[in-house]
Amino acid sequence: MNGSLKNRKRSAQKERVMKYNELLQWWGAVFYLLNKVLLCWSEHAALHKNTERARRARVCSWAAYIIGLPAWVILLVGWRNWIAAALEASGAPAMILGLMNAWWGKGARPTPRIIWVKDGLDRLARWCIVAGCCKSLWDFGGITTFNQCLEIALVIGFLVGTYRLAKEQSSGYLWYVLMHFACAWLMWIQHSPWLFIQQLLSLGFIVDAYGMAQERLLKNEKEEYNHAGS
Repeated sequence: MNGSLKNRKRSAQKERVMKYNELLQWWGAVFYLLNKVLLCWSEHAALHKNTERARRARVCSWAAYIIGLPAWVILLVGWRNWIAAALEASGAPAMILGLMNAWWGKGARPTPRIIWVKDGLDRLARWCIVAGCCKSLWDFGGITTFNQCLEIALVIGFLVGTYRLAKEQSSGYLWYVLMHFACAWLMWIQHSPWLFIQQLLSLGFIVDAYGMAQERLLKNEKEEYNHAGS
């Protein structure tokens, strides 16, 4: 009788954990996908020289990323993906930097206090990367599993991509391609279908956003050349 009761309790607890896990997957997937949709929308608006709409879309995209971050960190810790969890959490300063840049606009003239805050977040993001790498090597005693290799590829793409996009450099999208490919593979291995699908969908938006950014760059260069020639 006691054994049957214990089994029912374990089953109920396991079911709650699974529902909680699925809720976190939806939370992280929805906001991270929303981030990619808004980034793509921002590039389309910038291509058509709608500066204000592009700025608003970029602000919302960074905000969505920040909202979705806690769910991802909780899931990665629960799966014992310590490398990805530590380094993705350390990307929060870079996210905040991106949000601040988008909020004030690239051509704005911030006050000295704002410049000090932005520079501080910039330096903090770099130190977080170094500290996260050192901690992961210490915890795992080196690189010993294939999952760790995927995690390393994921976090390198994430942090470099986030940092470059925070500086409004389109090359950040290429690093995001690496991030989504590695993360999709990792989610597939860990039997997380919703996050796997989200990564594949996000990859499509990233490729489109990069194409728009390159088209906008070529268009601006052409206009500058014509203006110089005239």
